[in-house]
Amino acid sequence: MAVSSNTAFKEWAVVVEALAGAEQILILRKGGIHEQRGEFRMEHRQFWLFPTQFHEAEQSVIPSKRPAVRDIAAAAQRDAVDIQFFAEVTDIHRLTDFAAVKQLQGRHIWTENILQQRFDFGREPGLHALVVRVARAPEPVRLPVRESYGGCKSWIELERALPTHNLTPVIDDAEFQKQRAEITELLATHAHAYA
Repeated sequence: MAVSSNTAFKEWAVVVEALAGAEQILILRKGGIHEQRGEFRMEHRQFWLFPTQFHEAEQSVIPSKRPAVRDIAAAAQRDAVDIQFFAEVTDIHRLTDFAAVKQLQGRHIWTENILQQRFDFGREPGLHALVVRVARAPEPVRLPVRESYGGCKSWIELERALPTHNLTPVIDDAEFQKQRAEITELLATHAHAYA
């Protein structure tokens, strides 16, 4: 991993919590309104996870995670954000058949309904499934929320680079590789893998 990085990837706080808690190793992404042609681009393979709040998130996640959405929202600060988790993308799968999305049920916290909406949205149906290895910094770094962090976009640059040399993976190597191989096998006939 890099020595330091100011690159961050915006994701719902409840999903960041699931990634950090080893509940999933997947990020599913369509693309943001402010991204070129509304399409997601894999601009970076290593990045900090930037937790965001989204007013409709509660109904977009599985019922067991809905209390977490409320708890996270209640504890959130409007003018600051805590950054603690760093991710490295190991695999990218382009899902062009919703059957592939269904194969991943139970490996993430989103509802099928929200994924169907995301899949169908835009000019071309589909989603990107990113397999990510997440690591934890010893302590969170609190940064002020800047105007440049706003908007419907995936990538942002933090005000300063944060060190990545003292991180601890949230899942051990053997378990991560097992889950990674299972996902690859599940998607083998339904998705296009990218190096």
